[in-house]
Amino acid sequence: MTAIAPRFGPQLIRLLLVTVVLTVGLLGALAGTASAHAALTGSDPKDGAVVDVAPREVTLTFSEQIAMGDDSIRVLDPSSKRVDVAKMRDLSQGGTVRYAVGLKPGLPDGTYTVAWQAVSADSHPVSGAFTFSVGAPSATTATVPDQEAGGGLVGTLYDAVRYISYAGFILLVGGAAFVLACWQRGASVRPLQRLVVGGWVTLTAATLVLLLLRTPYTGSGKLGDMFDLGGLSDVLDTKTGAALVSRLLLLGAAALFIAVLFGAYAKRVTEAEAEVEAEAEMDGEGDAEAGKAKADLAFGLSLGGTVVAAGIAGTWALSEHASTGIQTGLAMPLDVLHLLAVAAWLGGLVSLLVALYRVPDIERAAVRRFSRIAFTSVVVLAVTGVYQSWRQVGSWDAWTGTSYGQLLLVKIGLIAVLLGAAWFSRRWTGLLGEDAKTAKTAEAGAEADAEAGVKVGVKAGVDVAEETAEEGVAEAGTAADPERAAQLARQRTALATARKKRDRDADTERSGLRRSVLIEACVALVVLAVTTALTGTEPGRTQEKEVSRTGTEAAAPAPARPVNLTEPFDTGGTKGKGTLRLTIDPARPGTNLMHVWIDGPDGKPMDVPEVKVAYTLKSQQIGPLPVVPERLAAGHWSAGNVQIPMPGDWHLQVTVRTSDIDQTTIEKNVKIG
Repeated sequence: MTAIAPRFGPQLIRLLLVTVVLTVGLLGALAGTASAHAALTGSDPKDGAVVDVAPREVTLTFSEQIAMGDDSIRVLDPSSKRVDVAKMRDLSQGGTVRYAVGLKPGLPDGTYTVAWQAVSADSHPVSGAFTFSVGAPSATTATVPDQEAGGGLVGTLYDAVRYISYAGFILLVGGAAFVLACWQRGASVRPLQRLVVGGWVTLTAATLVLLLLRTPYTGSGKLGDMFDLGGLSDVLDTKTGAALVSRLLLLGAAALFIAVLFGAYAKRVTEAEAEVEAEAEMDGEGDAEAGKAKADLAFGLSLGGTVVAAGIAGTWALSEHASTGIQTGLAMPLDVLHLLAVAAWLGGLVSLLVALYRVPDIERAAVRRFSRIAFTSVVVLAVTGVYQSWRQVGSWDAWTGTSYGQLLLVKIGLIAVLLGAAWFSRRWTGLLGEDAKTAKTAEAGAEADAEAGVKVGVKAGVDVAEETAEEGVAEAGTAADPERAAQLARQRTALATARKKRDRDADTERSGLRRSVLIEACVALVVLAVTTALTGTEPGRTQEKEVSRTGTEAAAPAPARPVNLTEPFDTGGTKGKGTLRLTIDPARPGTNLMHVWIDGPDGKPMDVPEVKVAYTLKSQQIGPLPVVPERLAAGHWSAGNVQIPMPGDWHLQVTVRTSDIDQTTIEKNVKIG
């Protein structure tokens, strides 16, 4: 950063700031789009049903395979006490996914609440609740968690760590591939070594945190439960837990790969370069053993590294979207190929950016080799991306009508911008190739002129300072003053660094390439954020199935807002006119508070014999669910435990009776959830 500040500092800071803001904004905005990947399709008793005799068990049917524990289904009586007794039973057979839990015998009449939570086949948590009544509906104090599974602070942390794990994978795999395939001398370059090792450390740490967060993410939602050993044991028995453990084991093999790459292989590359120089001095005569040993080691590292990288990518493919839905046998290997292409392109891009800024003498041939690899990666991404889009989106309408399709459109737009920046990078790379000989000759001439200037004492500026520093060191050595000698040596090093930077910035083509690659890397950060959000969003094909089944877009509920109604009424009798005011707070699934006020024509409280309320969700055939509010004062009624089982457009009916024979019912549709 400090090396490029004089020329690109303000522009770079602004660009990185915009990138960070876009990334954080996208992650925050898209956090709410993740929704259920499995849905409750039926139950016995049905949601809102009134049965004459208490059932022996409650059964739940789901749209796809899920993972559930013994405590995943809870049945609460009107006083919020649990009445489920037996362990949960798996009744699934064929293509039907069904679970059941037994109930205590002899349950009294009243309204019972069933709360459930599970983990979808693609590793995402789902939850919900519904009610049924025995004999007749009653008031209930049963409460279900306000926070959906996978939400809150734990959900935000989990999504952030997933983003970090993808970034670590890209740096690890892409950086190593860049060294082996594009710039072998980079194996001994410290900035690239730090980049690859940093990717390994990042991915390893993120995987450990994900493993610990799985318990609160799929269960309680409490951050402290991440250290629950019992919960961790349950996680290890799940598909996602096994995938995370496998990733850790593969990262152990990756650590050995890194040690060989930056140890033995870097040494072989140095020896091979020394042999080439020696052969050049001996007119082609020399020993080629070092070059052969380097080639053999490079082949072994390439083969082993590809296997390890594919295995790590497979831990995502085996536990997320590719492992569910249609054509999983083809989708999973293509997903692995997609991830490897992303890493080769974006990880190599970051490696090239580091090399261009921190290692100004990177060879032009290395840049051209990466350009070819990037082009191949883009072709692979296009082919696999088209297939995955068809598989996950499902229809043309889903592109704009579902959260997944909309996110995918955003990603495609960003990739188009990324390809535009890559086109400029490719142009600069071509210019580097065309001007290679000219640049080399000019560079040699400049060095010769510099040396001549030093000898005759006519060169000013940096070279004079360097000569003075060298004389100072010699004098310090003669005078046996180590402190002064060290000070002058540091000055000489600083001047040499400044000279290298000056020569680097004088290369117009290389500066243009650095700017275009920097833009590519910044856009890639945002693409990665959208990709992370996509992996946590319900596929468009699944969303459309839920819409066709329920008739509503369940994946994008409206934000919860208190319901406020003001309606005039007339029962037709004496003193039968007035105004009804009703509020439901917070107007979301779960426990709500309802207030009803009756005002007379003069605006003062009006006392009436009776007020009754009922609400019905016609799209799901739930209800009518009755509410009998209590009279608090003249013209004021309240009900403190109004249970609304799910979001939707509820049909509200309020009956006002002003005498023994005069009454009227006010009907209104309200949005809940």
